[in-house]
Amino acid sequence: MPWYAWLILLVAIGSIVGGLMMLRDTAKEVPLSKEQLDRVHQRNAEADAQDADDR
Repeated sequence: MPWYAWLILLVAIGSIVGGLMMLRDTAKEVPLSKEQLDRVHQRNAEADAQDADDR
């Protein structure tokens, strides 16, 4: 493979890894109130029950 193909491959891999690292660094935890957290848990339980019924 010619040198410029290796260079293009290296740049592509570097941009993918760099983008993933930037995404990881900028991720923040979403603050939820107790009521919102309870609704999320309730929806998850309902979805799990529906999935169990579908099987």
